[in-house]
Amino acid sequence: MLRRTIWVALLAAIVGAGAYWWLSAPVVAAVSPGSAHAADLANGEVMFNAGGCASCHAVPDQPDRLKLGGGVAIKSPFGTFYAPNISSDPTYGIGKWTEAEFVNAVMHGVSPSGQHYFPAFPYTSYQHAKRTDVLDLFAYLKTLPAVAGKVRDHYVGFPFNIRRNVGIWKFLFMDGKPFVADGTKSPQWNRGAYLVNSFGHCAECHSPRNALGGIISGERFAGGPNPEGEGWVPNITQKRLGEWSAKDIAYFLKTGELPDGDSVGGAMTRVIKNTSQLPEADIAAMADYLKSLPPVDGPPRPKRKEGGA
Repeated sequence: MLRRTIWVALLAAIVGAGAYWWLSAPVVAAVSPGSAHAADLANGEVMFNAGGCASCHAVPDQPDRLKLGGGVAIKSPFGTFYAPNISSDPTYGIGKWTEAEFVNAVMHGVSPSGQHYFPAFPYTSYQHAKRTDVLDLFAYLKTLPAVAGKVRDHYVGFPFNIRRNVGIWKFLFMDGKPFVADGTKSPQWNRGAYLVNSFGHCAECHSPRNALGGIISGERFAGGPNPEGEGWVPNITQKRLGEWSAKDIAYFLKTGELPDGDSVGGAMTRVIKNTSQLPEADIAAMADYLKSLPPVDGPPRPKRKEGGA
């Protein structure tokens, strides 16, 4: 009886290990045969600004937002991540990457060496981007200055530092579905929906997350605790923005100014530096989509302590 129990336990362990290994394996897109992509650099620049690439990847404490040597610290409940060098440098950046490697990094969160990227990199939103837009972004990045220098390693504790576990996280929180236009909506609305939910990755900051760091789908865009540990990220559904017009939202994305005349602060200032560079039509499209978000109650904001700031 004991021997049978041992064999059953051993078999269960083998099956469990096999399931873990299969579910946690990095998944990459197959390389599509065919002609080379004819890059549209102007579109690549639009995707660069929509994605806010400079906010995380520009070298800190210097004025040029196009020097993408990385190094910005991204705090989270799981540790501190440091944005990598994505300049055209062939040694420290992406200068030697292939198109397929870049697509797999951006849309699937898999490095050229076949490892999972941590989801501090918002590929859960980028997975919905069009492959042609990702390739245009890649071409645009290669036109920017090469910046030498290796970024420090992430500071993440056990067990979150085990990259293989990220495969299980992806299985739970990535659907792998492309963006599909809504035929009942206008082209402008669909353009806004695409930008907000793919490169714009607005939900990544403006949604509460569960204990594993996954977005709570029923409270998407409803705000919540700042994942970096300080402050509160606002609700951007009509629960909070009900009195804003689409023009108010567009003006905010262009200038950072609120309808009451106040100006945005904190991390959103970096976002505005990017959205302000977008074409007027794209800003209007994003505003149109954001204005359409139904009111959603987010998590209750903690009351300030008496005597606190």
